[in-house]
Formats: sequence, structure tokens, C-alpha cells
Amino acid sequence: MIDGDGSVGFTGKGCPFLGLATASTAIAAYVCDFGAETTGVERTVRRNARDGMYNVLWTNEAAQRLAAALYYPDCLALDRKRTAARSVAAWVRPESMRAAYTPRRWSPDEDRVLLSINSPTAAGEALGRTTQSCNLRLWRLRTGQVPLPA
Repeated sequence: MIDGDGSVGFTGKGCPFLGLATASTAIAAYVCDFGAETTGVERTVRRNARDGMYNVLWTNEAAQRLAAALYYPDCLALDRKRTAARSVAAWVRPESMRAAYTPRRWSPDEDRVLLSINSPTAAGEALGRTTQSCNLRLWRLRTGQVPLPA
């Protein structure tokens, strides 16, 4: 399926990617589930406005993990896709490229500390978070964007 309706390769900036375009809701959901199990990266998709298709995309290390799972040795694949998958597998993140972002969720205890300190800068130091992160969370707590801790 990826071999026929998908893409494996590199973006214009040299980052590896693996993607699938499909009109099928069931296929899009399955590919998202398989991708999440394989890469640990969850994707949610909606039909695009232009043509009503689903476009599912993984980049960088997630694309490498998914390509390795799909294009294993001696699998049935188009030669050009197999070659592209090997190139994706060989990619190494440049030292100058920032590491992949992994969100850190706020806990009720951290919310309580943030509210009690009432200073994004001081709370950032106490919680090991950035001032901007604390400032935004404090604003969300004060404006009701997120519930106050119990």
C-alpha cells in the first residue's frame, strides 16, 4: 500500500519523510494506528479541503522507523521505493539540527506550584521549565483555558 500510494524520500531541506495519500477512512485510520505502534508517534488526520484526501506523514527518526518496518530485507517493493527507504534508513540527524520535540505535560502538582509562586521566571527555575512555558500555563490557568488543580 505505501509502495503504491505513498512516498518515501527527503524533503527539500534534506529531512527524511514517509507519507501516504488515501481517500479511504479505514486505510487512513489503520496506517495511523500502525505508525503509532511502530514509531511511537501518533497522527490524527482529516480530509484536506482541496481534494478530500487523507495525507499521513512521518518525518525524521519516525520516518526511519516506519520505513524500516515496511521495507524490510527481501520485501516485495518497487525498486525505487526500496532504494529510497535505504537512503532514509541511512540518514543521520545533523548536529546542527535541534532534537525532536517531546511535549512535557503539566501535572496538577506543577500547576499548584506555579500558582503559589505566581512568577513565571521563579516558577520556571523551580520546576525546570522555561519562563515562556510557565507564563503561558499561568495565563491558561487564570483565564480558564485549563481547569485549576483540585
